Amino acid sequence: MTNVERTTCLVAGGGPAGMVLGLLLARAGVAVTVLEKHADFLRDFRGDTVHPTTLDLLDELGLGDEFAKLPQSRLERAQLPTRQGMVPFGDFTQLPGKHNYVAMVPQWDLLDLLADAAKQEPSFTLRMETEAVGVIWDHGRVAGVEYRTTAGATGQILADLTIAADGRHSALRAAAGMKVRDYPTPMDVWWFRLPRRTGDPAGAVGVMSQARAVIMLDRDDYWQTAVLIRKGSDAAQRKEPVSSMVAGIAEVVPWLTDRVDTVSSWDDVKLLDVRVDRLSRWYTDGLLCIGDAAHAMSPVGGVGINLAVQDAVAAATLLAAPLVNGTVSTRDLAKVQRRRLLPTVITQGVQRFLHARVLKPALAGKVEIARAAKLPVPVRMMTRFPKLRRIPAYVVGRGFRPEHAPPFARR
Repeated sequence: MTNVERTTCLVAGGGPAGMVLGLLLARAGVAVTVLEKHADFLRDFRGDTVHPTTLDLLDELGLGDEFAKLPQSRLERAQLPTRQGMVPFGDFTQLPGKHNYVAMVPQWDLLDLLADAAKQEPSFTLRMETEAVGVIWDHGRVAGVEYRTTAGATGQILADLTIAADGRHSALRAAAGMKVRDYPTPMDVWWFRLPRRTGDPAGAVGVMSQARAVIMLDRDDYWQTAVLIRKGSDAAQRKEPVSSMVAGIAEVVPWLTDRVDTVSSWDDVKLLDVRVDRLSRWYTDGLLCIGDAAHAMSPVGGVGINLAVQDAVAAATLLAAPLVNGTVSTRDLAKVQRRRLLPTVITQGVQRFLHARVLKPALAGKVEIARAAKLPVPVRMMTRFPKLRRIPAYVVGRGFRPEHAPPFARR
């Protein structure tokens, strides 16, 4: 016999968007259940950027002091990889307000903080090792989800509203038959670890090697290393020894020379298939997609997490009252998309411009290098006039239409 449970709002996915939404709705008194398919939040290659708008949100939620205790570093300036090397692009120190930097924090620490805060609310439930694998239909309306646990148990959770916050490969989005528009990207990303030694630089380090841009994130005792490669070139490049790839980085970062052999196998190098896509309609009756489930972002600027959190705040602000009153409708879901669509379109537009005009030439093969020599005018202006760097810093750090915690969630 199928185990059937019930909640008011079911959130699939325990990432930043799902956890923020669960916390906010619980503080409004909504019975909310969040499903996370893993046993914990420990993931090597989650994004670690916490932008100024998210830092402001944590303050508004009364979590700023606890967040400040987490191990972290600060990113105060952004660079772009080009054929001329790493070019200064954004200066977060010129932003107004308390948080004029991007905090680099292991995402599992942030998620644990949000989970601990949400668990203090009596209407909040977090189910770990439980994955939403399909939707339940009732007369053409999504009425909840089917789930499967790590141990193999299955069941159903009925809900007035289901939120798909389960990422760019959303199972619920696929089950609901929602159509996604893909945009071309020039790159994929390799992720791996390199040891960090005493005397290494701190924070984030960016370098440009032959047809590869490298971004290294300080994780205290190791570097979380991201290597941007030409789209679709992963299989061909893996035919070479992995040590050759690391040695190529060490050629332009000499202090890594003693670590070339620490990546012993291509199995240690994970591939991120970079996607930029967007649903034309983020909702259907009974189901709303937010974050990467609604719009996958490029790693450029590290803005995907910030956009997902902003979606969650907007959704909680607009949907809490209808959920409490039992009146939530597709009209309410459409309001969420209308509120968040323009920031999404603009941000993806900026990313696509940088893909085409900066990153594609930077990652070009030798035949295309000559055509890649000249930087776009906006990038050259940022290099020549440092004060202009506050513009991309604002776009990346605060974005378009930043959201604030609704009154019912503030502490």
